[in-house]
Amino acid sequence: MAHTHHAEHHFESTETVRDIVIGMSDGLTVPFALAAGLSGAHVGTPVIVLAGLAEIAAGSIAMGLGGYLAARTDAEHYRNELQREIVETREMPDEEAAEVERVFQGWGLSDEQIRPIIAAISSDEKRWVDFMMKFELGLEAPDPRRAVTSAATIAAAYVAGGLIPLAPYFFAATVEGALMASVGVTITALALFGGIKARFTGIPLWRGALETAAIGTVAAAAAFLIARLFR
Repeated sequence: MAHTHHAEHHFESTETVRDIVIGMSDGLTVPFALAAGLSGAHVGTPVIVLAGLAEIAAGSIAMGLGGYLAARTDAEHYRNELQREIVETREMPDEEAAEVERVFQGWGLSDEQIRPIIAAISSDEKRWVDFMMKFELGLEAPDPRRAVTSAATIAAAYVAGGLIPLAPYFFAATVEGALMASVGVTITALALFGGIKARFTGIPLWRGALETAAIGTVAAAAAFLIARLFR
């Protein structure tokens, strides 16, 4: 009988996708709402463009810094837990071996099956510590470049997203015309982005597109109406 080779393909850049989602979601929504609000207040196009660019610059820096600090915090947490596991495997080997045993008991293995596995794992300190980090604590070793990469990815995605709703104000002859164009291109971009995001999160494409577009639309509409009421 011929055997067909089965190759599994898994998406492995979930952290990068998450950073793009974070940056692009806010980048599309916040400048869109700001431009719509300023349009509702009947300020001039130069003011809207200047305020939008300032917001994109400040927002991308703030979001990028937030991503950097979050990644640094994850890395520090991992290092602290790693040191604790090293100390425990050296000073409390029996307790750590019991924890390994409980992991395999949770997988349905018998005591006879578990004993040689524990002996093999505990015979090497690095292997033992790595096992405890992954299967007891659920922690993976972070990429040492993760903090910088995360900050850059989030900031770049924010800038890319923010320029979409602002772009019509560079070219339209009137604020009203720029607003209508901004609404059209931004809702379209939000829907497309929502569909792409849904592709990686496993939800239906139509639902991802609809939810993302609706959130951006509601935010912009609220900003526009508030500006109109209190101008």
